[in-house]
Amino acid sequence: MARPQALLIQIATGDPRPISRQIVDAVRMKIATAELAPGDQLPSVRGLAQQLTVNPNTVAKAYAELTAEGWLESRQGLGLYVATPRQRLSDAERERRLDEAIGRFLNDVIALDYPPGEVQARLEAEFRALAPRKTA
Repeated sequence: MARPQALLIQIATGDPRPISRQIVDAVRMKIATAELAPGDQLPSVRGLAQQLTVNPNTVAKAYAELTAEGWLESRQGLGLYVATPRQRLSDAERERRLDEAIGRFLNDVIALDYPPGEVQARLEAEFRALAPRKTA
């Protein structure tokens, strides 16, 4: 039987996002960058809650959202596993969410008064930094 994959994530107390959102975002990033592969088992709700020192209901809420979105799959009596990749959203919904995310990003960055070229260069560098993990 496969052992649960260690889920090395951190919760930031100063982060404005709720703890469950931080967990969801961290797991999504680990799956998107291939740090978690399809079929990897995640820690139990109780195990991750103890690791992060948070309420188990918070972890359960995050896991439920990830399962509903198709990132994770529940195997009866065995636990939660990373689901096989598939397009989780319609093209229209993906486009809507991208537009929304870009709008939020621009609203946050515009006040920093960086030239657009520098912002683009920093974004490209961040995407390049993610690429090796995804292909490894």
